[in-house]
Amino acid sequence: MQYKNNTKQRWSTIQGLRSLKDTLPKNIKKVINNRGHIYSETLNNWKLIAGKTLFKVCYPKSFKNSNKFGVSTLLVMVKRGHEVDLEYSKKEIRDRINNFFGKTVVEKIKFTTFEDNQRILIEKKSLKKDVTKDKYKNKIEDVKNEKIKKSLLELTKVFKEK
Repeated sequence: MQYKNNTKQRWSTIQGLRSLKDTLPKNIKKVINNRGHIYSETLNNWKLIAGKTLFKVCYPKSFKNSNKFGVSTLLVMVKRGHEVDLEYSKKEIRDRINNFFGKTVVEKIKFTTFEDNQRILIEKKSLKKDVTKDKYKNKIEDVKNEKIKKSLLELTKVFKEK
């Protein structure tokens, strides 16, 4: 192996394959690590930061770091109807995040609402008892063995759930 002494990344490197992290300039590595680190740590510790009650109705969607034009902002998705609860605890969440990182990381929190589609899907599933299509239902009814007929209907229900 040959050693190169004229690289800007390291004092000496080994010729061959290098990881992507080693090929990036040091300034870019710092920016990537800071932004990605803040968002990933916030996601991992959201239950601790938001609390048990707010954890069930909201989650962080994105994080934008501060620049010349704006402050660092955390975008949080909230279920419709729980916006007021989160609005009252906005300052507390911001303080918890900043205390968690030990510095001022988030200066502003924005909310975006979304519908709770799971409840609507559950209601639709309970209304629809027949899960098989008509053409398959006719073929299943033609089967003479009752055990096979019953297990085929169970199988179609499992496929429909997934």
